[in-house]
Amino acid sequence: MARGVAAVAASLLLASFVSAQSTSSNTRPRASDLGLKVGILPPGPLNAITDVAGVEVGHTTIISGDNVRTGVTAVLPDSGNLYRDKVPGAIFVGNGFGKLTGSTQVDEMGEIETPIVLTNTASVPRVADAVATYILTLPGNENVLSVNPVIGETNDGYLNDIRGRHITPDDVFAAIKKAKNGPVEEGNVGAGTGTVTFGWKGGIGTSSRKLPQNLGGYTIGVLVQTNFGGVLSIAGVPVGQELGRYYLRDELQQGSGKDKADGSCMIVIATDAPIDARNLKRLAARAWLGMARTGSAASNGSGDYAIAFSTAPQLRIRSSEKLPTRHVELLTNDAMSPLFLAVIEATEEAIYNSIFRATTMSGNGHTVEALPIDKTIEILREHRSIK
Repeated sequence: MARGVAAVAASLLLASFVSAQSTSSNTRPRASDLGLKVGILPPGPLNAITDVAGVEVGHTTIISGDNVRTGVTAVLPDSGNLYRDKVPGAIFVGNGFGKLTGSTQVDEMGEIETPIVLTNTASVPRVADAVATYILTLPGNENVLSVNPVIGETNDGYLNDIRGRHITPDDVFAAIKKAKNGPVEEGNVGAGTGTVTFGWKGGIGTSSRKLPQNLGGYTIGVLVQTNFGGVLSIAGVPVGQELGRYYLRDELQQGSGKDKADGSCMIVIATDAPIDARNLKRLAARAWLGMARTGSAASNGSGDYAIAFSTAPQLRIRSSEKLPTRHVELLTNDAMSPLFLAVIEATEEAIYNSIFRATTMSGNGHTVEALPIDKTIEILREHRSIK
């Protein structure tokens, strides 16, 4: 097993060099940079999923030739050995047209034991295999015989040669290795490199909300991989309609009807609140309300999932503990309502950030434009959503 650990360590080192990375600086604004206030609750210091203490995010962005536009995004509840120190988790299925791996064991056991990794649809099996290798070769896991990787996806086949399945184990190891706390890259990075949202370039976005101390002071962080359609609405303003790009526009105007609003959205939710799997699933369900606020059409072909976990120390499931019972303090059902609002607001703003921060991209014979910031600002000002 020591040889296996060394091999993975070498792969992790190599991976940071072999994957093509997007190095261009991104000067496009986040929603908050425009003065756009989403909801009533304040964000955390970074307005990111990493505002939840211990949570880390890493990306591998793969841009190669004329047709490879894809990547990997890893979300780690912490930097330790998750298999030995599991977190409570839950998955809510909004529309099950997707290839999310690991959901049945999470539903059954209420635990997450690996990094949560996002990628493209066709690469899920390869990514799952790489995550299993990562866990199996960690020191302390020499006798592990079963691993449940949690792998989410969206279909980036419009801009990316998805059939080529260009994700390698080294790309997965690199995303995990580079995971860190602090600011999170957004837009055309990682698993969001080749995605499309509301007809504009989509990508990775994140946001957070922090409850006041009289409501517990808990933090909710959300990260999204957006690749879906509908009628874009920003803070209630019909931006998609006013820009002339939205679901069913062609049919209503007797056009070609090419926009089917298909795609998918992955939502990862972290919190430090002491919530077990039952209430984590209720929390994950509310994320869909945030997605709905942005104008999602929840189409037949959009596979939409929310994965939620808690980092509360007293809820960790430690493999070394063999006691038949546990005694922990949990939030009551009544105490969940403020957190429900927090996840709705954070999801909504994370989706906006994924679009605002994304830049125009060409690939696989197509070009997807970035949302025009200047025109969007004009529309938001006309509706008095920003000054």
